Amino acid sequence: MTSPGPLHRLAARPEVGALLGAVLVFAFFSVATERFLSPGGVATWLDDASALGIVAVAVALLMIGGEFDLSAGVMTASTALVTAVLSTRLGWNAWPALAASLVFALAVGALNGWLVLRTGLPSFIVTLGAFLALQGVNLGVTRLVTGTVQVSGMRSVPGYESAGFVFASTVQVGGTAFPVSIAWWVLCTAVAATALARTPFGNRVFAVGGAVEAARAVGVPVRRTKVLLFMATAGAAWLVGTINILRFTSVQANQGIGLEFQFIVAAVIGGCLLTGGFGSVVGAALGALVFGMARQGIVHANWDSDWFQLFLGVLLLAAVLVNNALRRRVEGVRG
Repeated sequence: MTSPGPLHRLAARPEVGALLGAVLVFAFFSVATERFLSPGGVATWLDDASALGIVAVAVALLMIGGEFDLSAGVMTASTALVTAVLSTRLGWNAWPALAASLVFALAVGALNGWLVLRTGLPSFIVTLGAFLALQGVNLGVTRLVTGTVQVSGMRSVPGYESAGFVFASTVQVGGTAFPVSIAWWVLCTAVAATALARTPFGNRVFAVGGAVEAARAVGVPVRRTKVLLFMATAGAAWLVGTINILRFTSVQANQGIGLEFQFIVAAVIGGCLLTGGFGSVVGAALGALVFGMARQGIVHANWDSDWFQLFLGVLLLAAVLVNNALRRRVEGVRG
């Protein structure tokens, strides 16, 4: 039997569709508006992509493992609120407050994973419940503590300067300020890609997503693997929430609602199948890049931002069709 050539193997990569989409979107807006390629324009759409991409990478891992998390968007607000309330209302230093909000996020992620595995309910239902619960807690506690739906005042908190430097500073490149969130995005993508492709944990993620009963039969720790994936998603949401609260120094209780769908769409654009067992975290990062370029490209071109929703819907449908075709090609190559 003839082995597949390099072009066939390349075409079978799950992130190829996202790469092609990124190239096309980049080329289109490069022609449509001069501001898109200006240093300030590049910094803007990379910053937009980074906030989405950090969580999209973790969501991609979870989807490859066969699960969903609809609470990731609201978790970005929940963790920021925990940090802000502990710091501004109880007088905590920013660093212990950040550590406490991280523990909170990981605990919620672990609870989501445990409930999915314990009850056998679809993760869609369990995390939808978590989404509603967190949204209610965010609004109720914030209003109880502040009398409004906003917590502010982080700039005067002890430890803010050092924490802000790590999570919310900027780096000057050629006279243009690039947010450090871009570096966090690249780092998260590199760590996740390495773990997925070069560690036993990555093999377990593909196994539990592709055939969970077969994976359990050969000794794969299904429960531990899936719980860790839910915790990773919550941890990524904490990172984005931390970046936001330290950059803007305030947080709205209803912040982050709707982002969970954008995380999933970015992962799907990046090659993740809704059925699990197939996908790429690099592709998810590219999917987030497509988001950032399209959203900011529309702004730079002075178009109505409502067109972004049309773009999003068309892109999602196209990504599902391309991913299914790539999956069939992969099965043909392996066969």
